[in-house]
Amino acid sequence: MIESILNLGAAHADAIWPYALVGFFAQMVDGALGMAYGVISSTLLLALGVPPAAASAGVHAAETCTTGVSAISHILHRNVDWSLFRRLVIPGVIGGVLGAYVLSNIEGDAVKPFIQTYLLAIGLYLVWRSRHLPPKRSNPKIVGPLGLAGGFLDATGGGGWGPVVTSNLLIQGSSPRHTIGTVNTVEFFLTMSISIAFFLNIGWKAFTVATAGLLIGGVIAAPIGAMLARHIAPKVLMGSVGVILTLTSLFGIFKWLGYIA
Repeated sequence: MIESILNLGAAHADAIWPYALVGFFAQMVDGALGMAYGVISSTLLLALGVPPAAASAGVHAAETCTTGVSAISHILHRNVDWSLFRRLVIPGVIGGVLGAYVLSNIEGDAVKPFIQTYLLAIGLYLVWRSRHLPPKRSNPKIVGPLGLAGGFLDATGGGGWGPVVTSNLLIQGSSPRHTIGTVNTVEFFLTMSISIAFFLNIGWKAFTVATAGLLIGGVIAAPIGAMLARHIAPKVLMGSVGVILTLTSLFGIFKWLGYIA
């Protein structure tokens, strides 16, 4: 894998830097706020002229590596709640594998508008709560079913783990810093479980110039995002999660309505 990336970088040094910037920005947001890597990177790749299929393949291939670096960074910064991790990882992986198996029999696009509307409401609530109510720490009670649903939606809908799981854990009173770190760490195992079949089918052909750029930028940004999650105030983190969730949900709704190509 490393040799393939280096070969791509040497052969396409001039072409790779826009994709590296995309990967850097997307991973910075995802590492600091626990969501939006797929939405941001896919949107920016399409804006750069990458075909939709190639953009999707590139994002998923790069994410299997960037989530690993992000997980290590969050662990080193002590952003992971290991009790929450244990409650979340197995249901999340089960949901992801189940979603991957039933994807061919379920029309995921049919439920996307309802999920996006729900997440929009959650995003607006988190913004309001961060400004009007002090975050109250409490141990979240609904974790296993949340991980199962988040993993399933991520596999069938091409994304949703961070928005669904991070936002709902914050509503239940989980620490913003440790929620983001834990959700990012679990995402590595989720992404790997979903992506195994993908890699078996296409091998390393997924590593195009765009993928190499995403990977390089994401690996550089992952430690910075984890550091930001550790040092930013909880109210600011909660409000930032709400803003990102609101914007990405609005984007999904407008795209479904046909206002965005």
